[in-house]
Amino acid sequence: MYAEGVAVMAGRIRDEDIALVRERTAIADVISEVVTLKSAGGGNLKGLCPFHDEKSPSFNVSPARNVFYCFGCGVGGDAIKFLMDAEHLSFVESVERLAFRAGIQLRYVEDDRSAPRPRPQQGQRQRLVAAHAAAVDFYRAQLTTAGARPAREFLAGRGFDRSAAERYGCGFAPDGWDLLTKHLRQQGFTHDELVTAGLSRPARSGSLIDRFRRRLMWPIRDITGDVIGFGARKLFDDDDGPKYLNTPETPIYKKSHVLYGIDQAKREIAKQGKVVVVEGYTDVMACHLADVPTAVATCGTAFGGDHISVLRRVLFDSDERAGEIIFTFDGDAAGQKAALRAFEDDQRFVGRTFIAVSPDNMDPCELRLAKGDLAVRDLVARREPLVDFALRHVISRFDLDTVDGRVEAMRRAAPLVAKIKDREKRPEYVRKLAGDLGMEIEPVQRAVLNAAHGPQAGGAAPAAPARPGRATPAVDSPRSMVEREALKLALQEPVLAGPMFDAVEVTDYQHPVHVAVRAAVAAAGGASTATGGAVWIERVRDACDDLAGQALIGELAVEPLRIDGEPDPRYVSITMARLQWSSVTGRIRDLKSKIQRVNPVSNKDEYFALFGELLSLEQHARALREQAAGGL
Repeated sequence: MYAEGVAVMAGRIRDEDIALVRERTAIADVISEVVTLKSAGGGNLKGLCPFHDEKSPSFNVSPARNVFYCFGCGVGGDAIKFLMDAEHLSFVESVERLAFRAGIQLRYVEDDRSAPRPRPQQGQRQRLVAAHAAAVDFYRAQLTTAGARPAREFLAGRGFDRSAAERYGCGFAPDGWDLLTKHLRQQGFTHDELVTAGLSRPARSGSLIDRFRRRLMWPIRDITGDVIGFGARKLFDDDDGPKYLNTPETPIYKKSHVLYGIDQAKREIAKQGKVVVVEGYTDVMACHLADVPTAVATCGTAFGGDHISVLRRVLFDSDERAGEIIFTFDGDAAGQKAALRAFEDDQRFVGRTFIAVSPDNMDPCELRLAKGDLAVRDLVARREPLVDFALRHVISRFDLDTVDGRVEAMRRAAPLVAKIKDREKRPEYVRKLAGDLGMEIEPVQRAVLNAAHGPQAGGAAPAAPARPGRATPAVDSPRSMVEREALKLALQEPVLAGPMFDAVEVTDYQHPVHVAVRAAVAAAGGASTATGGAVWIERVRDACDDLAGQALIGELAVEPLRIDGEPDPRYVSITMARLQWSSVTGRIRDLKSKIQRVNPVSNKDEYFALFGELLSLEQHARALREQAAGGL
């Protein structure tokens, strides 16, 4: 549940406009920019949750109702809530972003009594993204100037023509202290916005100067395609800065989460179930241009856990569809060290990890320049399992002609075999390791078993803890299952089920969380007043005061109905009859017990009144049973 009337600088967004944004936003399109979604049956989609690590997809999306829910961690809501959680945006920023996407002009009010009016102000993220977009245009224009000749020569020298530079938005930061800063200030961006964006920085004099000067520029985009930062390559010998300089950490640029090229590669990664991880911007460009469109690179930091999480969601790397992760580290010492570090992260992938190293120790950019596009494709095609590379590298450090060397190599290599997540492959690697070492199988097997049961044994990443306040209804109870089905009908099919659902009172529900959700439906105006979709579901969620009930609403909004095909009035009638029948039969049991405790002689009037009520309830129960015939 989240506040919608968030006050911002120029007022709050009109409720009607928020509802319009929800109605016109296709949640599957928004989420699929971050998560690869596959069919889950019944019109729903599923993928790996972006909010917790998992190996089996429990993240569900209902395009028909424009909502999502994760059965693993309990997070759910509409497209607005997804952006708030995934992009760390405020409610207003999320609405503004979706409104811009849908072409909706939002209206703002100072308070509930003021007249609505357009608001030109944007949220912080939108302003920072807009500043970066303007900087891209500025840098690209500068690339054609006389002063940018070294930048153009650098690109040409690595095999990239003008069209390649334009495709990747390459630009040039000119030789001036504040040319970009002045340009962006003239476009209305403030001092604080430029500093926060990492595009400018304060000088010792107190004035504002450009962060990047005299460098070749690459715009860095997030997975949705928004420019959130820059990578800058040194061009001049008298530049005393680092070879590559990146945007600092900002509210929109987190280097541990960013993968260069992911915006262009994500669809092919999802399609092929394969990703190629390279080391730099030019390597990504070379791979894409050589028809290896799944290449991405880290930005100024080592490949780590957050990068893995991003790739697993795009790969749909799960028990159902294990992907391939191919690293192309250089063959030098630093590259080998990086490859071994990548093997340490192997357990976090469900899919298989490989390494592709050029025989000449050339990176993909150098390889393409020297031998052409085919050589880059062959490099990826000749990949070998990362565990094979790791074992060979470890063994090569020891003298296998000596007993001490063989034993020490076995001790160092055994933990790598123990970490192989496919247990069925471990015996084969034990035999291979024994052969490579020139040893009998038994001691190698013991070393691997000891490593597997030791404190350093590899294993799956711990599951994320369940979120507090998550509803846990007794789904194994037939009555509880009927209550859930009735609530699902009210949330998912209010136009169809509304009148029949609203006619059944909250007293016919037994589970306390179900009672809270049923009360929320009534407080939201009743199912018969709704047209469905995300707007209706959020209205019910906002009307629910119970935290477990709020979580359950998100769950029920995407949980498939217990019927093959589309629900119809007969199915609704059967479900509501079953719900009432369970309630009525319970009241009959209570009434019979009460009648047995009444003396028919001394309390004749009470006895006959109770007996008459019992007959009426039994008649009602028979009618409900006939109505639910075939459904019990």
